[in-house]
Amino acid sequence: MRQAGSVLLEVKLPKETMKSPLAMEIFFTSLYQTGSATFSELYWKGKVRPWFSFELVSIDGQVKFFIWAHKKWKNLIETQIYAQYPNVEIHEAEDYMSWVPHQPDPVNLPMWATYFKLMKENIYPIKTYVDYGLDKDPKEEFKIDPMTSVLEYLGSLRKGEQAWIQIIIQAHRKLTTKNDAVLFDKPDWKHEVRHEIEKIRKESVIENPGSEFPGMPNPTKGQQNTIAALERSVSKFPFEVAIRGCYIAKKEAFNPISITGLIATFRQYSSNDDVNGFKLGWFTDFDYPWQDFRRIRRTHAEKEMIEAMKLRSFFQPPFKNFEGSPIILNTEELATIYHFPGSVAATPTFERIPSKRSQAPSNLPI
Repeated sequence: MRQAGSVLLEVKLPKETMKSPLAMEIFFTSLYQTGSATFSELYWKGKVRPWFSFELVSIDGQVKFFIWAHKKWKNLIETQIYAQYPNVEIHEAEDYMSWVPHQPDPVNLPMWATYFKLMKENIYPIKTYVDYGLDKDPKEEFKIDPMTSVLEYLGSLRKGEQAWIQIIIQAHRKLTTKNDAVLFDKPDWKHEVRHEIEKIRKESVIENPGSEFPGMPNPTKGQQNTIAALERSVSKFPFEVAIRGCYIAKKEAFNPISITGLIATFRQYSSNDDVNGFKLGWFTDFDYPWQDFRRIRRTHAEKEMIEAMKLRSFFQPPFKNFEGSPIILNTEELATIYHFPGSVAATPTFERIPSKRSQAPSNLPI
């Protein structure tokens, strides 16, 4: 895969983006490439399923959108982005993490990083843009976009501070011993969702002891909402996902409150007991000093996290499933946490291009 090369694309948005997150959901659907990786293809040819990294970044408070992929997917990404957002600009960019040394410097360059995990099982969806009413394309002034909280946090950072959020995705599919490089069959995610729906329906049945008529399902409002969310979720394409965030700053600019802000960036995607939400998974520091004598464990953790983020590695060595298995998110959920917002996102440091892209008139003289 090293021979394949990689590319980092920066997406710059116009002042007006009128599309709902549904446009980004269509884009994610176009990336659902399960590919093929049999034993011979994996271990002899090095063929693997493609993966992509969608990144929200703040550099000295300047908010930027990036997409990382192997070079062979560059044309597909640009074509599909322009198909949904014809007025954006896409440019190849240098890796914004290249200036960070591989060896951590806790004195002059303190950092903190984490993985985000789901609060409940993968089968339960998070609160999505549909729940916020963004699927109906309301007027800009009436929109409630959950991603604006993330952009406001990123835009609040000061000079000398940086925050990186990586959303690494790979198409999820059923794996079988017949065609795939696995030793045991792996059931499809949809099978688990349907099993959970049936379980909830059975739990809602009111029994009638002594009656010749069977009990009828009588789900509560919460159970009805959960079943509806699960049924909508199972109709979408699923991806295996790793979400990680990192805050890094120069010594004179380091602010512990910025770590708190990073932790809270995904809270608005959580709901009550009906659906799922995000919580902290593995992170680089420790609760008590005696857990990490002379900071040896934390320094090692920071080094691994920086290297994993630079390589965008999670599904393949050297950081395959680093610190846990991937979570499952469908295209609707991915479009909720990563899309191009409209003017409702009024973060002052969110750069937008001043004019729209347009084609030349067809009647120009030759």
